[in-house]
Amino acid sequence: MKKFAVILCGCGTLDGSEIHESVMTLLAIDRNDCEYSIFAPNDNQYHVVNHLTREEMKESRNMLVEAARIARGQIRPLEECRVEDFDALVFPGGNGSAKNLFTYAVKGRKCTVREDVADLIRAFHAQHKPIGALCIAPVMLAKVLGDITITVGNDEGTIADVQSFGTQHINTQQKEVISDKQNMVFTTPCYMLPARISDIADCAENLIEAILDNIQ
Repeated sequence: MKKFAVILCGCGTLDGSEIHESVMTLLAIDRNDCEYSIFAPNDNQYHVVNHLTREEMKESRNMLVEAARIARGQIRPLEECRVEDFDALVFPGGNGSAKNLFTYAVKGRKCTVREDVADLIRAFHAQHKPIGALCIAPVMLAKVLGDITITVGNDEGTIADVQSFGTQHINTQQKEVISDKQNMVFTTPCYMLPARISDIADCAENLIEAILDNIQ
């Protein structure tokens, strides 16, 4: 049975992990008779956003504590994720992921990636284990790994930014997966394109199946 590490960073698309993408990823892993373990940084979110009004709130929340809502409490600190324990690594997206795991939503192409997250990406890449990313999360892989092939749908501004990292981009329609088999990187657009929740389910399912087709 293959084992996936899934990395979250809170609960809610505007300030944490995108909930639909996270849940559909877990569902796809389970439906393919695989196991998952969920991790998140034990650190405060970049900020907190009221998802009803879309206004910033004057409070702080912890990424691990908030992501535990999605994980139903079955979650561990990111520092406990070890490459040797898993067959693949997956990052759901959400605008919050581009604030917490890396800073693209704040700094654009001048973004940085959390060092612990970057180290984990490099560790899986060095062992030629698959790394999957949904929605905006492929930008993070591009920033860390550089010369890979990904998709973020067809947004021209984001495409220009990832190309500035030395990354090749392939335009996609909803539900498609780009499989960079040489680098074992698998990406799908999700909410980077107009989407129904059923599209997100299909994106996640197709991503997990593409990864499983390429696990040694």
